[in-house]
Amino acid sequence: MAEESFGTAIDYFEKLEARYPFGQFAQQALLESAYAHYKNDDPELAIAAADRFIKLYPRHPNVDYAYYIKGLFNFNRNFGFFQRYIPTDREQRDQAAALQAFNDFSELLKLFPNSKYAEDSRQRMVYLRNSVAEYDVHVGRYYIKRGAYLAAVNRGRNVVENYPKTTAVPNALAVMLVGYTLLDMEELAQDTRRVIELNYPEHGVLKGPITADSDTGKDSGEWFQFWE
Repeated sequence: MAEESFGTAIDYFEKLEARYPFGQFAQQALLESAYAHYKNDDPELAIAAADRFIKLYPRHPNVDYAYYIKGLFNFNRNFGFFQRYIPTDREQRDQAAALQAFNDFSELLKLFPNSKYAEDSRQRMVYLRNSVAEYDVHVGRYYIKRGAYLAAVNRGRNVVENYPKTTAVPNALAVMLVGYTLLDMEELAQDTRRVIELNYPEHGVLKGPITADSDTGKDSGEWFQFWE
């Protein structure tokens, strides 16, 4: 492990478990192998090892670490080879792993609220909530560009209703305003506009007309600049 020969380390850990399955070192080997699989770019096996440790040793004094590393593995899971060398915004990628990481950290906090990993888990959960909410805004923007205004409104509303304390709320409301306006749902558009004017009076969506190109169904107005 120290030499970062993770494949070789995994082989030794597995041999140790097989030959001495009931010893204290077998328990440690299982935890270490989870981390080694993660470093060896195999998150599926890493999570499987952590899950097996939780199932086999639910009362182990370090079982909170198994929950924590599951969350960490899923937290970093969507950073594959291309993301390492061609950075992209996390909120623009699928959020399945982020949601699973959130659930992993949530379970840790529920079972072990006083764990030494609790505070870091809480901070990561805040980040994950923002990331998932920003992803919905990103998808809402995509739907607007495609002319799928109702789908865009639903994405924005999901953020406002389910992630009300995240940084994505202003743009989620803007997605709703644009969607309602282009759907000619005037009353809902005006209600949404009043909420934005009251809470985010400097938001770019308020600075220009909201229109749609009648030929393509795509957006075309000064309000679009607020996405940038």
